[in-house]
Amino acid sequence: MTEEEKAAQPKVTPELLKRVFSYLEPYWKQLALVLVCIAASSVFNILPSIFTGKIIDKGLIGRDMRLLVIYIIMSLSVTLLVNLIGVAESYLNSWIAQHITFDMRNQMYRHLQMMSQRFFTSNNQGDIITRMTSDIDGVESVITSTFRSILSNSITLVFALVAMFRKSWVLALLGMAVIPLFVLPTRRAGKTRWTLTREAQEANDEVNGILNETLSVSGQLLVKLFGRENHEYERYRSVNERMVSLNIKERMAGRWFFMVLSTVTNIGPMLLYFVGGLLMMKYDSSLTVGDITVLVALLGKTYMPVNSLLNIQVDWMRSMALFSRIFEYFDMRPEVTTPHRPTPMKNITGSVEFSHVDFWYEKGRQILKDVSFKLESGKSMAIVGPSGSGKSTIINLIPRLYDVTGGNVRLDGVDVRAIKLDLLRQSVGIVSQETYLFNGTIRENLLYAKPDATEEDMIQACRRANIYDFVQAQPDGLDAMVGNRGLKLSGGEKQRISIARVLLKDPALLIFDEATSALDSISEKKIQDAIEPIIKERTSILIAHRLSTILAADEIFVLKDGRIVEHGQHRDLVALGGVYTELYETQFSRPEE
Repeated sequence: MTEEEKAAQPKVTPELLKRVFSYLEPYWKQLALVLVCIAASSVFNILPSIFTGKIIDKGLIGRDMRLLVIYIIMSLSVTLLVNLIGVAESYLNSWIAQHITFDMRNQMYRHLQMMSQRFFTSNNQGDIITRMTSDIDGVESVITSTFRSILSNSITLVFALVAMFRKSWVLALLGMAVIPLFVLPTRRAGKTRWTLTREAQEANDEVNGILNETLSVSGQLLVKLFGRENHEYERYRSVNERMVSLNIKERMAGRWFFMVLSTVTNIGPMLLYFVGGLLMMKYDSSLTVGDITVLVALLGKTYMPVNSLLNIQVDWMRSMALFSRIFEYFDMRPEVTTPHRPTPMKNITGSVEFSHVDFWYEKGRQILKDVSFKLESGKSMAIVGPSGSGKSTIINLIPRLYDVTGGNVRLDGVDVRAIKLDLLRQSVGIVSQETYLFNGTIRENLLYAKPDATEEDMIQACRRANIYDFVQAQPDGLDAMVGNRGLKLSGGEKQRISIARVLLKDPALLIFDEATSALDSISEKKIQDAIEPIIKERTSILIAHRLSTILAADEIFVLKDGRIVEHGQHRDLVALGGVYTELYETQFSRPEE
C-alpha cells in the first residue's frame, strides 16, 4: 500500500471498539440469547461427526442393527435441532442488526439536522447520502455476518479441537500442522482488499454525487437547457465503469489465494488417513476406522473456522472502515447549538440590533465588516446593495443559520446565541427568492409551518397572502397537488403560498429576501399587495431589487463590500449622490418607468 493508503486505513483502537460495541449494549439480552444459540449450535454440530464413528464401529463393523438405528436417529435428531437453533439464531441476529441500524439512522439524521448550513454547503451531498444510507446499511452485514462469524467459528474451533485431542493427540497435532500456511497469504489478501474497498467506496460517493446533481429538478433543467445530456451520460458512465471495475476487483481479490487454501485444507485429511492407517496396521494402535473417520470429519470442522477466522481480517477491515466513516460524521460538532442556559423570553416583538458584526464563510474572505444597525419593534427596513455585498448573509445571521465571527446580533435586546434555538427560529420568518415547496398538497405545505392550524387559519393566511382566489379556483382547493418543488405552480403562485406559510407561522420578525426579483410585473403586483399590509403591522426586513418594495420600508440601509455605507429615506439617499443614487439610476428607476 502507498503511504496515503496506509494513512487512510482505520486504526482499530480500544476506543473505536468500545464505541462500536456501545451500539450493542442496549440489546445485551438478545445478544446473550444469540451467544447461547451459537454455543449450543457449535456443540451439537460436532455430535453428528462423533455419531458417524459410532455408526461405523458399533453398527456397521459390529453388525448391531439396534445400535445402528439408534445412532442414525440420534444423528438426524441432532441435525434437526441444530437447524432449528440456526433459525432462532438467524432471527435474533437479524432483529438485533435491524434495530442497531434503526438507531444509527435515527442518530445520524438527528445529527445532520443539527449541523449548520456551512456543513451542507461545504460537503458533497452524494457523500452525505452515502453515509446516511449504504454505509449504515453495511453495518447490518457487519453484525449479521462478521460478528456472528467470529463468535460461531471461535466456539466451533474450540469444541472441535477438544474432541479431536480426546480421540488422538498425535493425529490432532498432525491435522493442525498446515495452519501456519494460511497466515501470511491472508494478511496480503486483506490489505489488497482494503485498498480496493476504499477506492470503490469513493467511486460510489462520486456516482451518488452525479445522480444527486443531475437528476434533481434544477440539475435536470440545467442539463437540458445547455444540451449536456451526452456529456453527463459519459461522465456518469465513466465513473460507473470505474466503480464496477473496482467492485469486481474487490470481490475477486485473493481468489487465487483462497484456491491455494482450499488445496492445503485437503492435505490434512489425507495425512490423517495415511498416518492413522499406519498406526492401525503397523503399531496395533487402539484407533478404529470409526475413530479415523471422526477425526477427519472434525478436522473439516476445524479448518473451516480457522479459514473463516483468518479471512475475517478482510471483512473486519471493511467493517472498521464503515464505522470509521460513520463516526467521522458523528465527530463533526455542530457549529450552531442551543445554549445550555438560554435566556428566558416572553412576548418577542422582533426588534433587531447588529453591533459591529463581522462574518466570513472562509478565512481570508470576509463578507461582513463592522456592520451595525438597529430595527425597532413594529418598524420595517430595506437592505439594498450590489450583488455579493452581503445582504442575504445578514439575513442568515438572525436565525443563526450561521454564527457571527465578530460582534453580536440581538433580538429584543438579547444576543441570539443566548436564545433557545427553536424559539429563535420560531420567532423569525423568511420568504426567500428560491421558494421550496414539498411534493404534496397546498394544505400539507401550509401545515408545515403550523401542524395544528385550522381550516379557517389556513384560509385567512391565504387571503392575506393574496393567493386565496387561486386556491379556491382549484378543483381540490387546499388539497391540490403542487408537484415536485412546486413545479405545477407559477413562480408568483409558489411565492404567495410561501408567504401564506410564513404568515401561518406568525413570526415576530418577518423577512422578505428578494421575494419578487424573479417574477413578472403582474405577479410582483399581487405579492406587493400582500406584503405592504403585512409590513405595516409587524417588524420586517426587506431585501429587494424593485423600488416599489423598498419604498414601503420605514428606513433604507445601503450595503457595499460588506459595509453599511448609507442609510435613510429614499428621497434623502437619492439626493446624496452616492451608492444608492447609482443603484437607483441603474437598477431601480428604469423598471419603475
